[in-house]
Amino acid sequence: MTLLALGGINIDFIVEAPVIAGRGETREGTAFYTTPGGKGANQAVAAARMLDGRVPVEMAGMLGDDRYSEEMRSDLEAAGVGTGFVGAVDGEHCGVAVILIDASGENSVNAVYGANARVDGAAASAATAGLEAGSVLLVQQETPLEATAVAMRAARERGATVILDPAPTREDAAQLFALADIVTPNEHEAADLVGTPVRDAGSARDAARVLRAHGAGAAVVTLAALGVWVEADGISELVPSYDVEPIATVGAGDAFNGGLGAGLALGLDLIEAARIGVAAGALCVTRRGAQEAMPSRAEIEALMAGGSL
Repeated sequence: MTLLALGGINIDFIVEAPVIAGRGETREGTAFYTTPGGKGANQAVAAARMLDGRVPVEMAGMLGDDRYSEEMRSDLEAAGVGTGFVGAVDGEHCGVAVILIDASGENSVNAVYGANARVDGAAASAATAGLEAGSVLLVQQETPLEATAVAMRAARERGATVILDPAPTREDAAQLFALADIVTPNEHEAADLVGTPVRDAGSARDAARVLRAHGAGAAVVTLAALGVWVEADGISELVPSYDVEPIATVGAGDAFNGGLGAGLALGLDLIEAARIGVAAGALCVTRRGAQEAMPSRAEIEALMAGGSL
């Protein structure tokens, strides 16, 4: 049994500022730092920290030949994530994301995916060949959708559970819904996908039902401080979040997905796994960075036991 994440591996350049500059404006920031990121890599690290060696975690994706690529591979390995399915493209840079964080902790992201765009069906097939019943595949949309579909289809055929984080939103991504056991948009992505605002538990429930009607096996809509709405066969409920003081929301969705996947890999049911994901996301927003913000198993268990930070 394995947890495999197929997706983006990026270096993040983060600027914190009281107010994010608008078009034609220049504003002063208060902090700058870099952090290993990328939705796929973040989710792999989040899962590895929660699983703590109980289930092997592998990353599949593509890096370039620049110095950041070397750092990204080393960071994954240091977190306990296998990189045997992470390739390298000569003459290409790794994915890059520029992230702006305002005084409330909310972020905006512009990314250039670089080597991530070179993930193909052959790489996806090779990475998923060892999956089996009980395994979990985490995918997002920072790599080509064609390769992602190959991986999802192969994982389903092998009896693995497939979790699709439909981020960033893409117009032609609906083809992936029927290949997903679970789709996990945040409220903004859910609104883009169904065409109506998603602001609370009721609208999240409605959006989740639309996503299931479009083929998703189950839909989990993340709602930041409210928690997550879970819609599946026999399940229609809100899993509430925890009372925390957010510093930055970078990586919160990835922490949730990694925690969710880890819970399922441990054999927990969907609600129990979602609770782990919610705790991981809540802890993530209390610290800076992306992969380094992903909480450990002990931290998640302590939060779930105590209920607040």
